Amino acid sequence: MEKLKFVHLTDTHMNAPDTSNIFSKLQLAEKVRRVFGHIHDNAISPAFVVITGDLSHEGNTQDYEYIRTIVDEGSALLGVPVYVVLGNHDHRAPFREGFLREEPSEQPYHYSHTIKGVRLIGLNSQVKGQHHGEIDAEQLAWLEETLRMPAEHGTIVALHHPLLNINGMPADHLLANPEQLGAVLEGKDVIGVVAGHVHTNNVGTYKGICHVAATGTAFGGEAAEDNQFKMVDFCGYNVVSVFEEGITVQTVVMPGMQEEFFRFSMEAAAAHNE
Repeated sequence: MEKLKFVHLTDTHMNAPDTSNIFSKLQLAEKVRRVFGHIHDNAISPAFVVITGDLSHEGNTQDYEYIRTIVDEGSALLGVPVYVVLGNHDHRAPFREGFLREEPSEQPYHYSHTIKGVRLIGLNSQVKGQHHGEIDAEQLAWLEETLRMPAEHGTIVALHHPLLNINGMPADHLLANPEQLGAVLEGKDVIGVVAGHVHTNNVGTYKGICHVAATGTAFGGEAAEDNQFKMVDFCGYNVVSVFEEGITVQTVVMPGMQEEFFRFSMEAAAAHNE
């Protein structure tokens, strides 16, 4: 019997309207609105929604205030909470001020919430000014302590950077310490890890745990010739169902034109981070 289902979005890259951001003309917030509408119109009825990072593209306080309005609209439409984590293009202080409506701070944003017996843990894998991610020692210690007590129907861990080694992505774009994080997760009640960052759907296992790195709502990523990586007009989300036996993942693809937005060389991206 299904315990619950939730929706996994990622890499929304939203900014407030009328900005000079390179993605502003793509109306990426409207894509998120359409996704929430699609979830509602198709009666998916999730227990919650989680967005795994890159909420904004180099956002400031005003951008995060605007993103909060989009998230609140979606939450009200679906009648369920929407949780978020931060990605490499997010900024902690503006996020805390604009989205959380707190005092600005560079403290990592992490949390634990239990919804109908399923525990959702959000981690902050973002490293300031870098494409790669890392879960710091403070979060690892907090996570280990939190996982000592099992949840009724298991735990889902959400972070931006995948633990899996995604083909075509340079190592310096992924999580720098997956073994440390995996050692904390292994043997606990963790039934799934959801991530983003790579703008493409990848489902596998890590330490025997189902691991999902989803495509973005903003655009999809594809390998191209001559070691290029291209971003195309694509939008999708995942529906994750939790059962006694484990989880299932259904990918929903929104209608799109597959138009190429831009591409970049993987070598250039790696050099940029040296």
